Amino acid sequence: MKPQRIPDLRPDEMDDRQRALFDAIAGPRGGVVRGPFAIWLRHPDLVEKANELGNHLRDDTSVSKRLSELAILVTARYWGARYEWFAHEGQAAAAGVTPEVIEAIRNGEDPDFDDPEAAIVYEVSREIYRSKEIPDETYRKSIDVLGRTRTIDLVAILGFYTMVAMTLNAFNAPLPEGAADPFARTGKTAGE
Repeated sequence: MKPQRIPDLRPDEMDDRQRALFDAIAGPRGGVVRGPFAIWLRHPDLVEKANELGNHLRDDTSVSKRLSELAILVTARYWGARYEWFAHEGQAAAAGVTPEVIEAIRNGEDPDFDDPEAAIVYEVSREIYRSKEIPDETYRKSIDVLGRTRTIDLVAILGFYTMVAMTLNAFNAPLPEGAADPFARTGKTAGE
């Protein structure tokens, strides 16, 4: 692993605003601030808005937790964002994404889906990353299966977690101590 570029703030380095934001972010995350939020904490305005948007996308959209976590795994795999995968693999499984789908995505393979909603979430996510757009046929299927509002929410989720992945990768955010590299055994690089 590459060395971490931006070390986590120690409590004695935080000003009052950073401390308050740390507490607000850490509360729902078991008292810990890691990954992109640890990096963004050095920029209080950014971390405050990112936390607000992240909370909205996690808890208040029309996209179910299962479908959201599926999209996040596709994003993490596309960007090769190890910490993002680490943080969301268990959440995806708990939300109902099957082990077979998780492993296919980890291995850079197209999963088989019985559920048309999961299939279109995967297809939209894959197409945006491959071609930087949603082709007309895929868009029509997404509108038919998910509807307009959920399609908009899905694209917002993909955009936010792309920002997360880019932050993690740009600043070499480390996996927690003892965590295995989730992509080490795949032999494939990001975007494959």
